[in-house]
Amino acid sequence: MNPSTLSVTRLNQIEQARQEVLSEGSPTTPWVPDWVSQSWLRCLQQGMQPHFEVGFDPLSQAQINRTLDQNHEFVQAARPELARLGRAIAGTSFFALITDANGMVVDTSEGIDRQDKRIEAIARVGVDLSENAVGTTAISAALSTRKPVWLHRGEHFFKDTSVYSCAGAPLWNGMGECIGMLDLTGVMSQERPELMHLAELSARSISNALLLRQPHHLLLRLNWPGRLMGDDHDGLLLLDDEGQILGANLLARDMLNLNKQPQSHASDLFAIPMGLLFDAASHANTMEVPLWSGLHLHVQAGLQFDCQNATQPATTGALQQIQSAVINKAIAHAKGNVAQAAKALGISRATLYRKLARKTSH
Repeated sequence: MNPSTLSVTRLNQIEQARQEVLSEGSPTTPWVPDWVSQSWLRCLQQGMQPHFEVGFDPLSQAQINRTLDQNHEFVQAARPELARLGRAIAGTSFFALITDANGMVVDTSEGIDRQDKRIEAIARVGVDLSENAVGTTAISAALSTRKPVWLHRGEHFFKDTSVYSCAGAPLWNGMGECIGMLDLTGVMSQERPELMHLAELSARSISNALLLRQPHHLLLRLNWPGRLMGDDHDGLLLLDDEGQILGANLLARDMLNLNKQPQSHASDLFAIPMGLLFDAASHANTMEVPLWSGLHLHVQAGLQFDCQNATQPATTGALQQIQSAVINKAIAHAKGNVAQAAKALGISRATLYRKLARKTSH
């Protein structure tokens, strides 16, 4: 079946679904995902009708300013990925935008064709694209399902929005909270559900970039043994100088089961002395680390990154301060017993004496 025939068939299926749900009140239909039909029904319950005009009205300037202030770090972290996305979708009718957790547009990609009024209507900072404002959209769907979505033409609730096709994916902060979404939208486009995969990958990159802007002393990159490390498929865990958990991306949360069993300290997760992780960071080593669950992870440790440019390692002075803090804490817990402190740190007593001598000389 050629693409044009497939497109007509798909649009006919969507129209049949609209008839079953919007006219007959059926809660489910085989022609669209359940989350689409459920959103349609919510729109009806709010008094919306598909033929109503959609204004795409911006929020008040005060609300816009307040939201932009609250999302400044988020927007700055997203902009490099938006530029990469622009290159990936160049030559198509699609463009990218980002919303906050309430569906307000906080940034857009470059190179948008603003001569097209249908694009200009939604690709504006401050426009409210939530379900309450414009009915069923990929934006509202991604924010409610917390999963990547694809929404094609008539799957939108209103006739006015049935010209759009959208891929969306949620964005996350270091606490595992959904803070917004990334949307790729085209006008009068054929089905391109593969864009859902691109949106998901880009959303992961943005979420990781935001996490790495957070102040931290130790960054742990995590992956299962046998898998390559060093990209956005790694779990990321941020620790302070005492091993307290400051934040983690979704992959790390899944690997460490942080969502169901939240932990506050790395020692609750890793079955090794914390000193070994700091030593591994100072030598840029990757190590296989046992978890208390009995599983093992590959861990690549890095010391304090510059949060405005997550490519530069800590200075030697910062490294020494971190090591000193760890040593002082271990000795304090051991009540001055150097041998016991060295054992807790996972290093020899001679190594600890050398570190103490170096610290004293400075």
